[in-house]
Amino acid sequence: MMNEEKRKVQLTGGSTLTVSLPVKWARAAGIKHGDELSLIQRSDNSLLITPEKSEEERIKSAELELSENESFEDNFRYLISYYLVGYDLVKLLSPKGFEAEERKRIKEEVRKRLIGMEVVGESSKEIILQSFLKYEDFTLRDAIRSMSEIIVSMHGDAITALEKGDRNLAEDVTERDNEIDRFYLLIVRQLKAAMSDPELANKIGVGRQRDSLGYRIIVKSMERIGDHVENIAKNAMLMNQTSSVLMREPEAALRIATLKRIKEIGFRTENIFIKTRASLSDMDMKEANETIRDANTLVDKLEELNEQILAEELSITDKVHILSILESLGRIAKYCGDIAEVTINMGTRIAGELEF
Repeated sequence: MMNEEKRKVQLTGGSTLTVSLPVKWARAAGIKHGDELSLIQRSDNSLLITPEKSEEERIKSAELELSENESFEDNFRYLISYYLVGYDLVKLLSPKGFEAEERKRIKEEVRKRLIGMEVVGESSKEIILQSFLKYEDFTLRDAIRSMSEIIVSMHGDAITALEKGDRNLAEDVTERDNEIDRFYLLIVRQLKAAMSDPELANKIGVGRQRDSLGYRIIVKSMERIGDHVENIAKNAMLMNQTSSVLMREPEAALRIATLKRIKEIGFRTENIFIKTRASLSDMDMKEANETIRDANTLVDKLEELNEQILAEELSITDKVHILSILESLGRIAKYCGDIAEVTINMGTRIAGELEF
């Protein structure tokens, strides 16, 4: 890290302004005579100067040796961390060699969980992965929109599966949560890359450095919403194992009435999420505030419903599943409130604030 240096602007040829570059910086950056530099004007009229890199130099590569003493998931978490920090080429190494089943599982999990990563080469002791994703072809707004559309679809189907006892639909919802996780990891990768590349930040739609933190909180909240929708679907499957047809008539009627109330709350929760998404998309601070009020009102309503469920003559099993579903609906509403709060913070402008 070089200390601050000052340079005088020189007039060359009567019309060209020039300034010399610090030798220490130039050597560290590997700059030589004839090289090109990229100059980006920032909002405060400062200039960001970066050396131009060849395509090969832009590709960040790493090797990851998988540990024999750790589980598959433990090792895969290391790979995810390499993906998140922006490595374009990762060589997975196994000193003992990859078994056929292990190789197959790695390929399946990479395809299922890491958007843009593909297997480009392999041998007995290595698997080479490369990212072919171009950030500018899939902006932050595109990724968040896709993520939110999947959440809305999952939520509606989870409530329908609960009401109709549709196990297949509930299973489909749980499988779609993998898509939410994939988009979450992609967006975190984008945001990390944008922090060190102002030009990329502009291309994917991050205007200020603090927006990166805001979006990081938003997509984590959305990822958690997906987890709670998955929980609703799982509880719907478990409740379906005890069919209301096999119950005594009063208990079956009570269960149907309870599920109807949950359905109403579920659609209210979905509408709050849709409103949250709209306020974020438009950076509408007034609508975001309305969303927070709606979320708080719904949470209060759920607390009342919890007490009613505890007092009703439902089976202990049904109560456990219903209370878990209501807890998830409450958490979804609270995460919507969190997203709305971040939207308000991001929508507030600071005079003279530096943008990428």
